[in-house]
Amino acid sequence: MAFGLIFHVLGWFLFFSLIIAFTYNSPGGENVMQEIFSPPYLLFYVTYLAIFYFNANLLMPRLYLQKKHLLYFALLVLLFIAVYFLSPFDHLIRHNNPFPQRPGSLPPNPMRPMGKGGPRFDIISLLLFAMIWSLSSALSIIKEWRNTLQRVSRAEADKVKAELAFLKAQINPHFLFNTLNNIYSLAVTKNENTSFAIMKLSNIMRYVTDDATRDFVALQSEVDCISDYIDLQRLRLNKKTEINFSIGGNLGDKQIAPLILITFVENVFKYGISNHEPSAVIIKIVAGERQIELFCQNKIFSGLRRIERTGIGIKNTEQRLKFLYPGKHSLNITIENSHYNVLLTIEI
Repeated sequence: MAFGLIFHVLGWFLFFSLIIAFTYNSPGGENVMQEIFSPPYLLFYVTYLAIFYFNANLLMPRLYLQKKHLLYFALLVLLFIAVYFLSPFDHLIRHNNPFPQRPGSLPPNPMRPMGKGGPRFDIISLLLFAMIWSLSSALSIIKEWRNTLQRVSRAEADKVKAELAFLKAQINPHFLFNTLNNIYSLAVTKNENTSFAIMKLSNIMRYVTDDATRDFVALQSEVDCISDYIDLQRLRLNKKTEINFSIGGNLGDKQIAPLILITFVENVFKYGISNHEPSAVIIKIVAGERQIELFCQNKIFSGLRRIERTGIGIKNTEQRLKFLYPGKHSLNITIENSHYNVLLTIEI
């Protein structure tokens, strides 16, 4: 707003300075600096200021841009005629030199109109009218174009925000449903760790329903949630499963979008565990200076259905990564030697 005001003030100052400089160099303009607030000059200022802002703030937005072209051009013609009869520039020249003479001619009668049969044709006033009108129209169109871009940007931002909220709403029930299933299994077998599991679930639910509602959370909170989830998984697994979970680097004050990492950890236990065959899962989280890296690996068992990369959890997380970290993340999912590998790197 302040920049726009300064731009307008400087623009009008330059325009009126050029006019004053022109009249100063015209015959009889030696005393122009003493006359810049006289009625002819004030008429000139007010005329073109009124034309500019009347067209920019009323005629263009209310008529032309609203497709009321006939009324707009009718008023434009009326303004043109008004400027023709007002002749603001001609009034300045006549004010500075009321009796211009040609060499050898007699001074004209001041009571007789200038020109034959009435006021002379003031081409300069009409050219200035065309210039001011064109400039105000152009600025009005540019302003409308910028407003349109801002509305489009806001609409896109609202759309992305709505989509992220929808994706997060899909992820949360999906995550909690699987965790509750694990605790149910402990309760059915009357495992002594059931109360411990409920406490862990309480921590997870607090994170999911409170912290995870924000756009970004502390990386430490996301890691704590993963740690609690892995502790829950340990309770239901037998000695045939080995879990290698490690955290490296300095979590510090780093932030991350919530429920981004947990999806891949959940996938490890969903597809990489067998009750009959030995298995090992690897989960590594490394926090660097400017990036966060997650590596997950689990064995693929022939008895399990093929892992779908486009499952709801992975698919939703991929979409969230595109929205939240455009051009600032890489996700590589590979299958090598009967092992499912995930390497996610996020720049922060």
